[in-house]
Amino acid sequence: MARPALGKRLVRGSRKALTGGAILALLALLGLLAPLLAPHSPESIDSARVLVGPDVSHPFGSDALGRDVLSRVLFAFRTSLGVAVGSVSLALAIGTLLGLVAGYFRGLADTLIMRALDMLLALPALLLAISLIAITGPGVWIVIVAIALIYLPIFARIVRAAVVRVAAEPYVEGARARGASHLAVLRGHVLPNAFGPALVQASVLAGFAFQIEAALSFLGLGVRPPTPSLGLMLYDGYQVLQQAWWADVFPGIAIALAVISFLLLGDGLRARLDPRGITS
Repeated sequence: MARPALGKRLVRGSRKALTGGAILALLALLGLLAPLLAPHSPESIDSARVLVGPDVSHPFGSDALGRDVLSRVLFAFRTSLGVAVGSVSLALAIGTLLGLVAGYFRGLADTLIMRALDMLLALPALLLAISLIAITGPGVWIVIVAIALIYLPIFARIVRAAVVRVAAEPYVEGARARGASHLAVLRGHVLPNAFGPALVQASVLAGFAFQIEAALSFLGLGVRPPTPSLGLMLYDGYQVLQQAWWADVFPGIAIALAVISFLLLGDGLRARLDPRGITS
């Protein structure tokens, strides 16, 4: 009975991963090709089209400065996806390294690394990001580093848990008995078998990073004007929501679509790469 259940789970996981990955690939493509696909300049101000509703030439309408909302959404995908993927990739790389060292060598290294990361976990995530940005000033790269700091302890703890489990497997003990170096064991046996849960978590956290970037930009602590950002567009649209719903609704739909796609991808990868539920 267990095998058919597992098979159904993997099939459903494959469908979710393919669906989420396909949507994300489409959004990324739209962002990369924004200069070619955008019908208007995202920063072009047209006083004659202030808060004009959707029409043929402006399918998503115009904002309070007469800028085309569709064009700004397309360009904003480049920024928001770049921040989400960049911050998670940075946290994943550093967190994986720290988790490998802590989980494999244990002892003093484990204590020093994990207790330092526990201090980061003790701080509220958004407050930590806001504090860093308040000290250094807003900007795309600062947002990437701030979000990476939020996720760094999560990845380190997940990789450490997976490494502790994998390091106790007979094939790892056999590699050590054959005289393999620590680096060879980590690279050839431990990392390939312990990386799956972290990859699953990365796809899920990228969706939340997308939301955090939008929230920081909405508060004026993220991407700075005139660079298009979905969070900035939400703030601008919120100011005129009663007069022009389209200025707020379309960026909100774009955020929701991206986040749902990341979650679908993560849920699908979980069934494929994390059957033991280490990321839970």
